[in-house]
Amino acid sequence: MLGTYALSAGYYDAYYLKAQKVRTLIRQDIIAALDQVDVLLSPVAPTPAFRLGEKIADPLQMYLSDIFTIPVNLAGTCALSLPCGFSAGGLPIGLQLIGRPFAEATLLQAAYAYEQATGWHQAKAEL
Repeated sequence: MLGTYALSAGYYDAYYLKAQKVRTLIRQDIIAALDQVDVLLSPVAPTPAFRLGEKIADPLQMYLSDIFTIPVNLAGTCALSLPCGFSAGGLPIGLQLIGRPFAEATLLQAAYAYEQATGWHQAKAEL
């Protein structure tokens, strides 16, 4: 419903067109960074995983937990996440690998190399 509103007469230029311009800038920045390296690394989320049901009553906190994955989706590049450890409280932490559009093979090779060098993909969180 919000999308229909933003595309309605009078709001196209105010919202949709500006959003597309911002999306283009984000894509250009990520592609420019990938001109220097094969893969970018980032956290998957700004905090360790939260406990099941913990943030369900706070939609803003749920949205903010995706803040590192949203630019990749907007840019149309590829990415994957891997386990890379646990917080002091025993909650899992994820590592995001970001690659060029259609460079899934490069990402999978980098992820495999990471898994071979670490044991995080075999570690289990305490329940």
